[in-house]
Amino acid sequence: MIQYVFLALFVLFSVIHLFHSWSDDPKRRYSKPFLLACLALFYCFSTKDINWILVAALVTSWLGDVLLIPKGTKWFVAGGISFLFCHVFFVFVYFPQVVWANAIWWIVIPAAILYYGISVRVTLAVRKNVPIMVLIPMILYLIMNSTMNLFALMQLMSLKSTGSIVAYVGAVSFFISDCALYLVRYHDNKELIFKKHFTVMLTYLVGEALITIGMLMVQSNA
Repeated sequence: MIQYVFLALFVLFSVIHLFHSWSDDPKRRYSKPFLLACLALFYCFSTKDINWILVAALVTSWLGDVLLIPKGTKWFVAGGISFLFCHVFFVFVYFPQVVWANAIWWIVIPAAILYYGISVRVTLAVRKNVPIMVLIPMILYLIMNSTMNLFALMQLMSLKSTGSIVAYVGAVSFFISDCALYLVRYHDNKELIFKKHFTVMLTYLVGEALITIGMLMVQSNA
């Protein structure tokens, strides 16, 4: 039952964090370190067959959260690198379930064009306000997030299970969060994204939670 304690704590800290994010209150930084820590512990206590690659994805997400708390470009880049590794780990989480013969390429290829196209479009929309040391890592990061989404999609095509659906919805939510984050931070129109940090964190937390729960469901049906 201890896993539900950590799930409840994840929800509690998420509500606190989103409450402060809604009003753009700097106090949101105090709850941030607890978010992914609780989610990772929820996962670890929810299964006897721990997927350590998934744990690594959650830990690098936690590290990315912590690195993004201080202000400054160097901290932002460091947090982005940590999250880039998070997406690499998620790719390897999905990979074992992917059956290439089951991939529906007339869906995968347009989806890839859409994901990568949005990544380029977001980068172009903010490029004039982005420091040169951030621009290239930014596009690489969004491309990696797009790739993570494509593997989640191919996992869904291979498994066709509730868990793979939940995980894919989580991946999409994570992608939306990252695109919103770049627009919030660097776009000329700071009000382009509704409630800025609230939207970024809501989609991020929903994404991480759904990926984790979805993969738990996939594991339980394996």
